[in-house]
Amino acid sequence: MQYKILDKAGFKISQVSFGCMSLKDKTPENDAIIGKAIENGINLFDTADLYDKGENEKLLGQALKGKRNEVFISTKVGNRWRDDGTGWDWVPEKEYILKAVDESLKRLQTDYIDLYLLHGGTIEDPVDEVIEAFEGLAKSGKIRAYGISSIRPSVIREYVKRSNIAAVMTQYSILDRRPEEATLSLVQENNIGVLARGTVASGLLAGKETKEYLGLSKQKVEDIVESIEKLMPQSKKLSQTAMRYVIDNPAITTAVVGIRTKQQLADALDVERATPLSLGELRKIQSVWEGNTYREHR
Repeated sequence: MQYKILDKAGFKISQVSFGCMSLKDKTPENDAIIGKAIENGINLFDTADLYDKGENEKLLGQALKGKRNEVFISTKVGNRWRDDGTGWDWVPEKEYILKAVDESLKRLQTDYIDLYLLHGGTIEDPVDEVIEAFEGLAKSGKIRAYGISSIRPSVIREYVKRSNIAAVMTQYSILDRRPEEATLSLVQENNIGVLARGTVASGLLAGKETKEYLGLSKQKVEDIVESIEKLMPQSKKLSQTAMRYVIDNPAITTAVVGIRTKQQLADALDVERATPLSLGELRKIQSVWEGNTYREHR
């Protein structure tokens, strides 16, 4: 397993990490899959209080019993489920964050969170209040570092400018190259790590039936996928190429891969062990299409 340093936190993180959102059932297999991931060097596990109304954090906490010191936990805050369970509201407030962290700690069965992420964000949020909450939690020892999960350049810029965030989680793939235009260079210049999600674009880069995606027509997606498959050796799966495209970008700290089954874990480990894309291969992939840009929240 290869590792990269999350500079502002001082963590050495596996370049493929475990996205826990897909873990739904309370089954022994979850514990076994997470244990196998740890055995193979994966050391960052990402969840959120929003996922399955907190049950996802409980699953992770249970699976990490006796292994807590071997791993890093990333979880998120900012979305509060309504009492009637019909949905959630965006609550980027200090009082709520300070309360929510204690509930997450309890569910995770730990006394500290390694990386605490704001789960979203708008330019209208009380940013200084949010930062004050995170800084206070860091000083108290309840969290070791904090960051933001966002695809909005305007929001990311504010936190880069006004806070000491250690990481940004953002969507990034061959079919979503918006971060290349707007944010990757910014965070890299400021020694801020990037946790990339959506590396196979909702499965479109892993063999799922083609459909429209982020304003790209079905035909355009088909053309991109076919062109990439023709460029790469037959021995490389499309999903492997797609994930290596993300992992091999020097701005990316880790690719957060959604894992639910033993086979998905094996596939993720295969990608991590695969030969990195050459500079020539990267350029060929980038030449397939011009890439997309953010139209809103710039």
